[in-house]
Amino acid sequence: MKAIFDERQLKHTPQRYFRRGAYIPHPEQAERAILIRDMLLANGFPIEAPQDYGDAPIKAVHDAGYVDFWKDAYERWVAEAGDAEPIPTYHPGRRAGRRSDSIYGQLGWYATDTSVPLTAGTWEAIYWSAQTAIEAAARVMAGERMVYGLSRPPGHHALHDAANGFCAFNNAAVAAQKLREKFAKVAVLDIDTHTGNGTLDIFYERGDVFLCSLHVDPAVYPTYYLGYADECGAGEGEGATLNLTLQPGCTEESILERFREGLAAITEFGAEALVVSLGFDMANDDPLSEVKMTGAGFEIMAREIVRMGLPTALIQEGGYLGPSLAKNAEIYLTASRDELAKTEPVEV
Repeated sequence: MKAIFDERQLKHTPQRYFRRGAYIPHPEQAERAILIRDMLLANGFPIEAPQDYGDAPIKAVHDAGYVDFWKDAYERWVAEAGDAEPIPTYHPGRRAGRRSDSIYGQLGWYATDTSVPLTAGTWEAIYWSAQTAIEAAARVMAGERMVYGLSRPPGHHALHDAANGFCAFNNAAVAAQKLREKFAKVAVLDIDTHTGNGTLDIFYERGDVFLCSLHVDPAVYPTYYLGYADECGAGEGEGATLNLTLQPGCTEESILERFREGLAAITEFGAEALVVSLGFDMANDDPLSEVKMTGAGFEIMAREIVRMGLPTALIQEGGYLGPSLAKNAEIYLTASRDELAKTEPVEV
């Protein structure tokens, strides 16, 4: 099983995050990807760089103005504000009004929160994170059974036209849309501890992409506003969204029970290909976790996903700088590789 990664993804360097009334060191650090990259190398996974597919696949799921905004946003900020910290502070609420011409106004217009501050390398990092996801999907379309995209920054909170929760471009949605060029029905299985709210936003009214998000109940946990159990899609997408909510303190047994509900729903949908939004932040020692997942649970998930038999792009989402991040990634990805080896034909 190959992994896709580009070193330019390390260039986004957020310093602080305003959480629950206080500044804390920003959890979404380049070190997350470095730890996983080094684990891949130590375990013999081939790591290859993505091709440059341009911005058209990103604009296929995101507003074009939103995508273009990021290209020179940092330079515009510096020209206007100097060395002031580039964190969005003006927000239009429920999209009242119209987009401003000011960098201050646009930064807030294209962000729902303060979690994606601009840095000098933000554009390159988010662009190549998306290219990594596109490459993973393209390899699957070309016949590889499963490919892992080490996308960083993550993406599943990014809405159609706004950043959210450390995410600027929705890598999983970009990958799913790419897969739609070959497969009539694609499913996205989101097993990050937070709602795949951006993916939900992008595909909510579409019936060709099924989203199953397994996450802690947004009534009491971020992302708060999307991902409730009664949100099932609308219009042509009615019935093509499934939110499987967990309560804080949830046991591994309960997590796996709900996970299997998701696998059954994906099978019933008739998915021909799969994108997994792969978060390791359900781990019981992750800094942002409120549930009790372990490495053993991640191994079970990995093997059961492979046994579905679908062409699959694994796209990295959460998993922060807790003690077990690299180990859980190792457990999940080596289990996937081992399970794949059982199903692939042996050359004689």
